[in-house]
Amino acid sequence: MRAIILGARGQLGSALAAAIPDATALSRTELDITDADAVAAFGWSGHDTILNAAAYTAVDAAETPDGRVAAWRANAVGPANLARAARDHDLRLVHVSSEYVFDGTHDGPIPETTPLSPLSTYGASKAAGDVAVALAPRHYVVRTTWVVGAGGNFVRTMSGLAGRGISPTVVADQIGRPTFATDLAAAILTLLDSDAEPGTYNLTNTGEPASWAGVARAVYEHAGRPGSDVRDTSTAEYFADKPSAAARPPNSVLDLDKAAKMGVVLPDWRRSLAEYLDTV
Repeated sequence: MRAIILGARGQLGSALAAAIPDATALSRTELDITDADAVAAFGWSGHDTILNAAAYTAVDAAETPDGRVAAWRANAVGPANLARAARDHDLRLVHVSSEYVFDGTHDGPIPETTPLSPLSTYGASKAAGDVAVALAPRHYVVRTTWVVGAGGNFVRTMSGLAGRGISPTVVADQIGRPTFATDLAAAILTLLDSDAEPGTYNLTNTGEPASWAGVARAVYEHAGRPGSDVRDTSTAEYFADKPSAAARPPNSVLDLDKAAKMGVVLPDWRRSLAEYLDTV
C-alpha cells in the first residue's frame, strides 16, 4: 500500500503513521483538505490509498458561528474534495466518521444502514462528509466512537484526576465503547487487506458497553482507587449551566457484525484500556 495519511498529527493520524512508517503523513499545514485548489494540485501519482483522519472535533465549539463554518469546511467540504481526487486518480479513500451522525435513539447496537439523523452541527457536518465520500468509487467510511490515543483525551484526564485524589462527577446516561487509536489503525489496515467491498464499516473496540462514568471507574480502579470515587450525573444535569453545548447521542454503541464477518475484530476495550494506562 502506498498511502497518504491526512490529519497525521491527531490521535488516529499519528497511530496510522506509526502503523505505516513508509506512508506520506501530512498535517493540515502540509495539505489543507478544505482548499479545493490545493487538493486538485497535489501530487497524487505514486499513491494508491488516502487515509483521511483529518477532522474538526470540537463538538461544542461547532455550535458557535465561527465553529460552525470550521466544522463544515473540515468535515464536509474537505472530504468532498478528497472524494473528487480519489475519483480522478483512481485511489482508495478511507474516511473516518463518527456515531454522531445518528441521534442515539436506536434500540440496541447501531448498524451501518441506520438512516442518518444527527443532533448537532458537528454530527451534521460529519454526516455530510459521509455522503460526499460515498461518491468516490473505492470508498471506505469507517465509523468509530470515543477515540483514545496520544495527547489529551478523556482517559488521560480521568487518570490525572485519579492520581491527584479528585472525585469527579461523570455522565452516566451516554453509553458506548472507547476505541483505542492503535487498535483502530490496525483494524483499518486489516479491513483494507481483506479486500472488503467499498462501503461503510463500523469499527470500535469490542466488549460490554459502558457509560462515560463506567469508563472513568475502570480508569480509577486501574489506578488503585475505588470506583465509588466517581459520582454519576445525567447529561441534562451536567450541561445545565452550558446552554450552548451540543446535543449528544445517548446510545453510541455501534453494531460490529459487518466488519467481524470480514475478520476485523478489535480487542475488548477494557484490555486495551489497561495496556494504554500502563504507558501513561
